[in-house]
Amino acid sequence: MYAIIDCNSFFASCERAFDPTLIDQPLAILSNNDGCVISRSREAKALGIPMGAPLFKYKNIIVEKNIKVRSSNYSLYGDMSERVMKLLENFSPEVEVYSIDEAFLKLPVSNNYQKIGNTIKNYILQCTGIPVSVGIAPTKALSKAANNIAKKFPKKTNGYYVIDTDEKRVKLLKWLPVDAIWGIGRGNTKRLQNKGAQTAYEFTKLSDDWVKRNMSIVGLRLKKDLLGEPTIQLEDEVQHKKAIATTRSFEFTFSDRENMKERIATFASRCSEKLRMQDSSCNIVMVYLKSDRNKKNESQYRASRILTLPYATNSTLTINQFAQKALLEIFKPGIKYKRAGVILMGLVKTNALQLDLFKNEDPKHEQLMKTMDTINDKYGGRKIKMANQDLQRTWKMRQAHLSPEYTTKFSDVITLNCKTI
Repeated sequence: MYAIIDCNSFFASCERAFDPTLIDQPLAILSNNDGCVISRSREAKALGIPMGAPLFKYKNIIVEKNIKVRSSNYSLYGDMSERVMKLLENFSPEVEVYSIDEAFLKLPVSNNYQKIGNTIKNYILQCTGIPVSVGIAPTKALSKAANNIAKKFPKKTNGYYVIDTDEKRVKLLKWLPVDAIWGIGRGNTKRLQNKGAQTAYEFTKLSDDWVKRNMSIVGLRLKKDLLGEPTIQLEDEVQHKKAIATTRSFEFTFSDRENMKERIATFASRCSEKLRMQDSSCNIVMVYLKSDRNKKNESQYRASRILTLPYATNSTLTINQFAQKALLEIFKPGIKYKRAGVILMGLVKTNALQLDLFKNEDPKHEQLMKTMDTINDKYGGRKIKMANQDLQRTWKMRQAHLSPEYTTKFSDVITLNCKTI
């Protein structure tokens, strides 16, 4: 049997775990620069705050309804995610981390999966303060559907749901609309609806030949998974990204070249770190700039430049060199820039690089990057930077509602005042 554990309103739950005054209160988590809502508690959803809601448009409603607001605290969320995933290893040696707040498990044979689901839910809550929903079924696709039931009907299911009979499987598939099937995608949803399949059950009644011809082998595997045949297996390795990006909207607009050069240098540095974390190198660097589209009375401008590198690299120095070159090619004086970004593409595994007789990375860069990463990991805050980066801070983001980094920063650790008896 497979299980999927999904943390409920994860970002909001992380905030509540360390600030009990937020429990049962409507809570919205904001994106970088406090721009828009990226996570909502159940209470905030009920008050009509949509996902992606721009803060400035909903400010009056937030004040009127007394909705609590927090800036995104990714240090806290990332650390809490690691804790949850580590705890799940107590229930199975086979754990696939699916996202920051979800993981699949392959469970050992048992005659009481309801007890396992309840135990997982209570254990994670007790150890971290994070509420989770648990779905258990014979396949990954069915376990995801079971999790939907657990989340949609928390009182009836007590936060976990098990598909352990074919009767339950069929009943669930007849209830599940095709657009809610795990991994189905918009294109396949439209194809199925045009074919007359409105539910997951109707999808499973289509012929294998039609499914394979119109939805590829991936769609056929999904169909068999929904029929209860384990076809989609756990991923043995973390799937590496095919592109890595660091993009930001600025707190203020910039029109001078030096400020933009510093921003691009910082973005290139962060991208390079991400690249090395997954043991990859890139062949292409893209840089883009955008003006403030909300200021209609000012000159509007957007541009991008893609440069192909002479060799694959993950060196911050080399990537920044080409990023700066791309910036100079598209920078236009007199424009007030509000957003910029660096995107690395053409990623390959570093240990599988094909060497060129005449064009290769400076061998000194590899050891230098390892030293930089080691020092920055040890002391935090990216102590080692390039000379053209801002030495005071890494990101210039608006975070007016930021909570403390309770679990990753000593100065933010909660202290208790205990009176001696």
